[in-house]
This record gives sequence, structure tokens and C-alpha cells, in this order.
Amino acid sequence: MRILRLFKDRAGNVFPLAAVGLIVLAGMVGGGVDISRAYMAQNRLQSACDAGVLAGRKAVGSDGYDEDAEEQADTFFDTNFDASEQGVTGLVFETDSEDEGNTVEGTASATMETAVMKLFGFESMPIAVECSASMSIGNSDVMMVLDTTGSMDWAVSSSDSTKRIVALRSAMKSFFDTLDTAASGGNGRIRYGFVPYSSAVNVGQLLYDEDPAYLADSWTYQSREPQYRTVTHQTLSGYEPPYYTNDTGYSSISNGSWNYYGSSNYRNKSTCENNMPSATNWANQGSSSTDTTTYIDSQQRRITRTTVTQGQRRTDYDCSKSGSRWYVIYRNQDRDYYQHSYAIEDPIFTTTTSTVFDHWLYKAVAYDTSSFKTFAAVSTPTGTDGANASSTWAGCIEERTTVSDDTFSFSKISGMSPAAAFDLDIDSAPDSAATKWGPMWSQISYYRTTSNTNYLTSASTSFYGRKASAACPVGAQLFAEMTEEEFDAYADSLTPTGGTYLDIGMIWGARLASPDGIFADNVNDAPANGGSVARHIIFMTDGEMDTGYTSHTSYGIEYHDRRITDDGYSEQDERHSSRFLAVCEAAKAKGIRIWVIAFGAALTSDLETCASPDSSFTAANSASLNEAFQSIGKVVGELRVTQ
Repeated sequence: MRILRLFKDRAGNVFPLAAVGLIVLAGMVGGGVDISRAYMAQNRLQSACDAGVLAGRKAVGSDGYDEDAEEQADTFFDTNFDASEQGVTGLVFETDSEDEGNTVEGTASATMETAVMKLFGFESMPIAVECSASMSIGNSDVMMVLDTTGSMDWAVSSSDSTKRIVALRSAMKSFFDTLDTAASGGNGRIRYGFVPYSSAVNVGQLLYDEDPAYLADSWTYQSREPQYRTVTHQTLSGYEPPYYTNDTGYSSISNGSWNYYGSSNYRNKSTCENNMPSATNWANQGSSSTDTTTYIDSQQRRITRTTVTQGQRRTDYDCSKSGSRWYVIYRNQDRDYYQHSYAIEDPIFTTTTSTVFDHWLYKAVAYDTSSFKTFAAVSTPTGTDGANASSTWAGCIEERTTVSDDTFSFSKISGMSPAAAFDLDIDSAPDSAATKWGPMWSQISYYRTTSNTNYLTSASTSFYGRKASAACPVGAQLFAEMTEEEFDAYADSLTPTGGTYLDIGMIWGARLASPDGIFADNVNDAPANGGSVARHIIFMTDGEMDTGYTSHTSYGIEYHDRRITDDGYSEQDERHSSRFLAVCEAAKAKGIRIWVIAFGAALTSDLETCASPDSSFTAANSASLNEAFQSIGKVVGELRVTQ
């Protein structure tokens, strides 16, 4: 009976049920804890994987995804994921690239030991993630402001014999390849512009195409003028009617040989002489002859002379002793008798005057540039001895009016200071003679000296001078989409020449990239995808500011024009540097990121100041120049995680 009652008694059933419930509840809570731990570890693993492939892609150079890039990926992964801290084992991180480094793909996996679920037979949980990083282009405009001065023809360094210009061309091409690869398959737009610079910039064609009126029709150059003197000329134009005269004369006497006159002889000379015949008179001998000739005498008279010649002879006698006796001897003497008749014609002269080259006068000369600025051939009297010499504009310009202050600055509020420095105004279009540009006419450019030496004179005129040297780089280019062939051809056209004027390069790099300037239509041309555009200036130089005062530059011949200095040379580099820094600030104020590369030279404080934050590089050799361009390309190309 007790047993039956026990089976029928249900009061104690809650305990087994509670025991079973506790077991289920422990499994649910434990599973949640372990799954939460696994989820957090997997998130951390994903972040580390992303960081690794980003670092690996960023380290990709010209050799693609090599061991160095893979090592960078591993280092960043390890930095961002601590296996012991996350409680995992068997950690594996692997990366690879199937497109030469454009996209880096990675996988990461590990095993996490469970904390609670092991009580239920689940000892561990696997976690795994995938990640990739690549370059992808949005919309970017890249203005390359490139040093093409004479030193770019030098070797990079004592340990790198590559010419600097060759290294630059190669780095440019690799830069294009990087962005071109990143842009493939996307709808982003990338455009390139160029401003090669030295002591001048070649932007004349761009200005002329934009508006011919931007270029002056008259410009004053340090040149030379031929000076002439008047010469009188008398030209024989005919003769007066003739008048006549005559004269006579004899030729010199020609003596024949002595002969004995008979056989008579005498005791003494006096007896001989008393018996000696008298000399005969001159008598004509033979027939006469007539000769006529015409000549011009010292008075320029034309004379026709007729000469009648008659031979004459006479016999002469003398006494000659032979032994003790004297003998009479004789000889014949001959002469010519001349009779001259003259027909004389006096000359008639016409007097004329002409001017001939005498010397040069070296001075400032105003020239008509209205045809020269159209790239037509123009003649000027600057050739040898004032002869006309033909010249055609190469495209380089002289800057518009400025002031010779020693410091310049720019602020977003007040703009450029001093305001009268129109050469530093990167936006305004010309509206007066002072704000127009002049064609750089280097063919007629001369500086003045005190003699035939190179000793300069500050005099406004001189009889002596020297031809000024000049450099005109390759023509600049507005922003444009380019094929690889077009880009490479432009890079190969760069030629080193001239001195280092950093300011003129930055002035025109900023002008061509400004969304508010005279080329705004080009700059603001909207991409087809409708997105915003990031603008960049890559400013490359292989040296510090290095100006000259006898060369013809974008600021004329500075020793005479004195647009920068007060005496033609003092503090010239410093004043150009101040202009350079002011224009850098004006460009950055427009949202343009300025990248600066010092190639084969020190990164000066001026260059660092010009650059945007974290945007300056020093390249000591060809490889590091390429790396600098690649680093810029990765930013322009928007390196990012794609999975």
C-alpha cells in the first residue's frame, strides 16, 4: 500500500524537473558566452586582416607584391591581433595577389577554446575571415610641376649614374601605371596637367588659345638698336661734249755703233777735227704710224688720244786715236717724233647719300608683339650689322607687372600682399596693360656692358652688350585624360635647360589648377559620374632657388628690368623664395593638396613649408624618387579595403 501511495504521490516531481532545467539553462548561457567570445574574436580578427592587407597593398612597389610587401602585411596583422589575449590557438594569416599587387587578398583563421560548452562536449570553436585591399580611383586632377633645369641633365648622385631627367621620366611613367591600374573597371576620372619649369614657363599657347588679348601687343625688352651714319656717293652718269688739244715730243735718242769714216788719218787730234764733217740734221726715216687709245685720267675725264709717230735719224762724227794716228769716226742716232691730239670729255656725276651701319646701341626697346604672339615669323633689325633677323615665338612668357618688395604673404581673408604683385594673382584675367603677359622674345634679348668684356653696367644705354642666354621648357598642358602612349610621350619630351625659379613653376601650377582662375572651364569640367574631384599638385625639384641676373627669364633680364630687386641682384633668391611661399599658400587655400619631392637635394624649410601636411619627400636616388611618386599615387588612388 505504501508503495502504491508513493507512486500516486506527485508532490516531489519538481525536483527532477528542476534539475533537468538547470542543465538546459547552463547550456544556453554557456553557449551564449562562448559564441559572444567567438564573435568578438572574429571581429578583432577581421580588423587585423583588413589592416594587414591594407599595409601590404600600401607597400607594393614597382616589383609588385613581393616579399617586402608581404612582410609588411604580416607585421601589421600581428600588431593588431594578439592570439593569447583573444584566447585562440592555431592562428594563421596568409596573403596573396593575383594581379601584380593591385589587389591584395588575405585569409585569417584560428581556433578558440570554449569556456562553458566544453562541459557539453564542445571543446573548441573555429573562426575565419577573408579580407582584401586595392586601389580604386574616384575623381582626381593631378598637376605635375616639374623641374627641368640644366642640373636635371646631371647624374643622380656619385653612386647612381642615371641622369636625373631619365629617372624622372621613369618615375612619372610608373606613377601613371599605378593610377591607370587602379582606375580599370571603375567609373572614376583621372586627369593630368603639366608645368615644366626652369627660368621660365611655356604657357603661351594656352594663353593664346584662351584669349589672344591676354597677351600684350607691345612689350619692352632689353635689346639693341642699330645706329647708322650718312655716306655721300658720286655716281658717273655721262660726259660733257669733247674739247681738243695737242702736243708734240720726241723719244729718247738711240745711238748706233762707231765706225771709221774713210781711211784718212792725221798726226794730231786738232788736224783730225778740222777735217771732220759736221753732224747732219735730223731727217725723217721711213713712214709714219698712227695709234688711237681711250683712257680715264685721275680727274675721271675720258680722253681719246691720237698719236702720230715718225722715225728720224742723223749722223754724228768724232775723232778717235789709234796707235800714233787720229781717225775720223761716225755713228747714226735715231729718235721718234710724236704728235699727240687729245679729245677730252669731262665727266658728269650724280650725287646721292645713303646710311650704313655704324655701331650698336644697347638699351631697352619697345617692340610690336602683335604678330609675334601669334607664333608667326617676325623680322627685327637685330642681325649682323643691323640686318633683319627672323624669329618665331617658342611660347614662354614674361610675367605681368609686379612690385620689387622683399616679402610677400597670402591669407584667405585679405588675399595676396602686396596686392599690386599681379604676377602672383593666380585667378584674375587681364583687364589692363599692367595685367597682361608678354611673349618672351629671347632672340632679341641683350644685356649691357661697359666694353667687350662681360662687365655689367647699370647705364640705360651702352655701345657694348652681350647676347642673353635663355631657356624655354616644353609647353605646359591643362588637365586632360591621357592614354599611356600620350603620357609617356609627354614625359619623354622633357628636356633639361636653364636655372631654378621655383616661384614661376608654382605660380603656373596653381593657375592651371585653380577652380577660380582663367582656366576654370577646364578645371571645373564635371566628370561623367557626377562626383567631386580631388586636386593635387606634385611639385618636383632637384635643387634650391637658383636665379640669375643676366639671363632672359620670365622676369626679363633682372639686372636691368629690376622687377624683383632694387639694384638688379641683391637678395634675389630670397625675394623669389618669398613669392614662392606666398603662392603655395594661395594654392592650398583652394583645397589643392601640394606634394613636394626634393630629388637629389635637401628638403629645405621652404619646400617643407610649401607642402601640405605629410606631403613632402626626399629622394636621394632613382629608386627613392620612384617610391615617392608611388606613395603619392597610393593616396591619389584612394587605397582602401574592398572586402
